[in-house]
Amino acid sequence: QSADQLNDVVVIGYGTARKKDLTGSVVNVSSKDFNSGAISTPEQLIAGKVAGVSITSNNGAPGSGSTIRIRGGASLNASNDPLIVIDGMPIDGGGISGQANALALINPNDIESFSVLKDASASAIYGARASNGVILITTKKGKRGAMKVDFSTQFSLANVSKKADVFNAEEIKKIVRSNGNSTYQSLLGGFKTDWQDQIYQTALSYDNNVSVSGATKNMPYRFSLGNLDQTGVLKTDELKRTTVGVNLNPSLLDNHLTLNLNYKLSSSSTRFADQGAIGSATSYDPTQGIYSASKRFGGYWEWFDPNSSTGLKSLSPKNPLGLLMQKQDNSNVTRQIASALVDYKVHFLPDLHVVVNTGIDIAEGKGTIVINDSAASSYNRYKDPSNKFHGGVNNQYRQTRSNSYLNAYLNYAKDIKAIKSRLELVAGYEYQDYKTTNYNFSDLTYDKTVVTTPNYASSVPEYRLISYLGRANLNILNKYVLTARSEERRVGK
Repeated sequence: QSADQLNDVVVIGYGTARKKDLTGSVVNVSSKDFNSGAISTPEQLIAGKVAGVSITSNNGAPGSGSTIRIRGGASLNASNDPLIVIDGMPIDGGGISGQANALALINPNDIESFSVLKDASASAIYGARASNGVILITTKKGKRGAMKVDFSTQFSLANVSKKADVFNAEEIKKIVRSNGNSTYQSLLGGFKTDWQDQIYQTALSYDNNVSVSGATKNMPYRFSLGNLDQTGVLKTDELKRTTVGVNLNPSLLDNHLTLNLNYKLSSSSTRFADQGAIGSATSYDPTQGIYSASKRFGGYWEWFDPNSSTGLKSLSPKNPLGLLMQKQDNSNVTRQIASALVDYKVHFLPDLHVVVNTGIDIAEGKGTIVINDSAASSYNRYKDPSNKFHGGVNNQYRQTRSNSYLNAYLNYAKDIKAIKSRLELVAGYEYQDYKTTNYNFSDLTYDKTVVTTPNYASSVPEYRLISYLGRANLNILNKYVLTARSEERRVGK
């Protein structure tokens, strides 16, 4: 079985290769080996599946994704994230405003396989951006045969398995009565509140996916639609995502010309919880109730101080449930990835392939953060000279990103049967342009009073990569393998 697997073809970047012709470290994980369960982001499919690859959940919030490290970190100040390539197109892993993780906009159900490049040979062909390794993602495609319809639905529940061990109300009262004077004892309340129980909930997740695949004559196709609705274990955390995928891969000119056309659309709506409530829940007084008789602070009980501009006693934590319920942090993010790969096997020289791969990755994120002016987190009891309160938050943000890509290369592969050898040569050109537009908005209070005004309406950072690359692979007598790679890369801003 191991000998048969040596003939398996794996994606290695700018083409494919047989496992027995590899000199670098390449690990392939296909769909049959993926993790099962409640999967919301692609990297969770291979967590624990690849030696030397660490995938750690960021914070457990819906769509927050994971931190990926291939053979550990390599830099103290720069990014340690690997380069992500989807269907031959390197994508912008920097994320987008309103979405905690760039990969959260990719439907895991559309993925066929992962190839992980872990050694220096990855940077030899992809440049310095691959110094932390490369993850090549191949999405599912249509197959020849009768039309096939697949439908899957998944419902899952999640709970916090272990909470912080803190003193309960009776234990606090015992400590204060034994060690505190009358002033401290007078501050004790008459409730038994478990604040961690108040901020956590049973998280529900619904994930529905349908796909139609098949072929009409020489055109295999696959269409997919996915819908994810996921709440977090922290109250007010929620993610709703809809994805659409289209793939066409026709073969023309007696199979000398192969096209691979991909389009992916993702639209997500997210509400982010105030994670400061987690720390507040471990330190807030369990002898106090959740609500007060006053309408101040939205009716939530707080350590009120009439002499403080914030309305709170100095250094006092804030009501954990109030932090969650009085903050509306909502975002809407859309992402479109379109790519086309053209592979032409030259008629008069069938060992030579001309490959052109082009695509565009466009994302837009926008959202608002609204906190009521009576909320403890933004309370202000004093008026300015114009007789206006400056409490609460009512801000908005917006960002767009575009990533255009072009790669063209020649691939020559020749089996020399007389000496049981194989030669493969690759030479190519690559162009990639990254452009981001950051929109700047005024900072507002809850009643839309302007606090600060930006100097510029927007900023538009942009940079380009232009590369020339080559690779030579020689297998001699099916025993000795030599690989050489080189790249010249120019970066412009």
